[in-house]
Amino acid sequence: MSHPPSTLEVDTVPARPGPIRAVVFDLDGVVVDSSAVMRAAFSVAYAEAVGPGPAPFEEYNKHMGRYFPDIMRLMGLPLEMEEPFVRESYRLAHQVPLFPGVRETLEELRERGIRMAIATGKSGPRARSLLDLLGVLHLFDHVIGSDEVPRPKPAPDIVLRALDLLGVPPYQAMMVGDAITDLTSGRDAGVTTVATTWHGGDVEALLAAAPDLVAHKPEELLAHCPAGSVA
Repeated sequence: MSHPPSTLEVDTVPARPGPIRAVVFDLDGVVVDSSAVMRAAFSVAYAEAVGPGPAPFEEYNKHMGRYFPDIMRLMGLPLEMEEPFVRESYRLAHQVPLFPGVRETLEELRERGIRMAIATGKSGPRARSLLDLLGVLHLFDHVIGSDEVPRPKPAPDIVLRALDLLGVPPYQAMMVGDAITDLTSGRDAGVTTVATTWHGGDVEALLAAAPDLVAHKPEELLAHCPAGSVA
């Protein structure tokens, strides 16, 4: 689908009081391009826990953003898939790149004094390990996994936990995600929701979920976090 040239597309929503002081990011599909590695890990896990035949990765991908055990329950697949999936994800982690422009955007946000957190469907240890491997873990104030909150996305718990740790109220924060679960979690936490399109997924469905903002490139996030906006 075609996109207008503006840096951020803004839906008609009430103005948020105060500047944005914190950004909460989803991980997969937003910060890291992990789809190929997840497909490989999922295929191995399916073969080991279920048996021969094509692994239903496309269906798995529709639930992206949720905690892996929750996806298994939704798909009617055995929870025994988690162990080989995690094992293969760790083994192949060196093949996961950052999306173009992400590192520079994170560094600029950090320079501007914006506080940042990751709120991911991954477990906390696996997310922190991957970000450390990519050399960007230090850019985030906190990295929170779905195993570290009572209810994972689409519940708001993980975003609320991030805001609590960052010490920033919801009206001064954004949740940046590539999945409807991210938008739901952020919306119910009271933050500005930002849908990203650079992951190449089902963008039309994502936009139909009515995010507050849409960003087509990582650097477009900077338009909503201007320098000097943080006291």
